[in-house]
Amino acid sequence: MILGENNKKPNIDYPCKWTFKVIGDDVDTMINSMEKAVEGLEKEITSSNVSTRGNYFSMNLIVTINSEEERYSIYDRLSKSPSIKYIL
Repeated sequence: MILGENNKKPNIDYPCKWTFKVIGDDVDTMINSMEKAVEGLEKEITSSNVSTRGNYFSMNLIVTINSEEERYSIYDRLSKSPSIKYIL
């Protein structure tokens, strides 16, 4: 867990827009996985960057989330996709 000032958990007011930076090696599969992970929620998926050799792609998944549990659940679903290597 990332801690803020004074080693305390940051206070996040829900609902809010949250951005997941998703890094992987297959754009189409990444997009499909992101759409499934947030099905039924308001979302925006944008391209972010491509590695120098073109092997990895980063994308932003911006979603309106309603609770910390929902945020963790989305992260968990994203992490199960074999094409997604990192989630920030």
